[in-house]
Amino acid sequence: MEREIEELIEPQSLEQRLGSPGLRVVDLGKGQTYAQLHIPGAVYLDYAQLIDSRPPTGGLLPDEARLSQLFSALGLTPETHVVAYDDEGGGKAARLLWTLEAIGHTRYALLNGGLQAWANEGHSLTRETPAITATDYRAKLLPDSPAVARRAFILDHLGDPSVVLLDARSPEEYRGERRYAARGGHIPGAVNLEWTALMDQARNLRLKPETEMREMLEARGITRDKTVVAYCQTHHRSAHTWFVLKWLGYRAKGYEGSWSEWGNRPDTPVEA
Repeated sequence: MEREIEELIEPQSLEQRLGSPGLRVVDLGKGQTYAQLHIPGAVYLDYAQLIDSRPPTGGLLPDEARLSQLFSALGLTPETHVVAYDDEGGGKAARLLWTLEAIGHTRYALLNGGLQAWANEGHSLTRETPAITATDYRAKLLPDSPAVARRAFILDHLGDPSVVLLDARSPEEYRGERRYAARGGHIPGAVNLEWTALMDQARNLRLKPETEMREMLEARGITRDKTVVAYCQTHHRSAHTWFVLKWLGYRAKGYEGSWSEWGNRPDTPVEA
């Protein structure tokens, strides 16, 4: 590609690059919406294919074989630059990017504002489904990916002042008033910032201005000298938070399984 794609790409910039060699645009919105309108050349990925579950835990990384099959079907190669978007503000799209990061595929970008910004601002749309030439993508999960946090890491760092836990769920879930697991509440020491608070509703769900997001994070003790672990119920909403943190230059991790694992175990500490 002639110019490197920025990690957070604006609709106008993406439209100028559509059709470029090595670019793959992936739509993770609703299937019925994709059938009616999507970005020209975008391929569809059902979010359910991107996650694994071992009930009651959901939102886990699939194994290498499944990821290899999935990314091969999308026509990806290790050199492909993936631009992801959805119709909800970026949670599902960011989960794809976090998954790519977990296998060391760092050529990716998030469409700022997703389909809402693209469609509302008059960019081209189509119903045509592109032909995909399958590849032979060999996904390898990095054993110590800096993007991935698991239960053992969190347990080892509870009370560690260099690690901050960021709960991206609603305040009601954080306080334990709304529960989607055996136990309600939050991981001890975690601070709460609902994922949608980082979106600008007046600008078609783009991220808020960088200075405003930094102020929100710093008000919660989240500074760039700390490692930040984002979680929600299944690391869907918090994947968006992870992306924002990474884009802002934080050392960011996402907790796969998130509260669906932590809140369903009898041996993990909980605060409410």
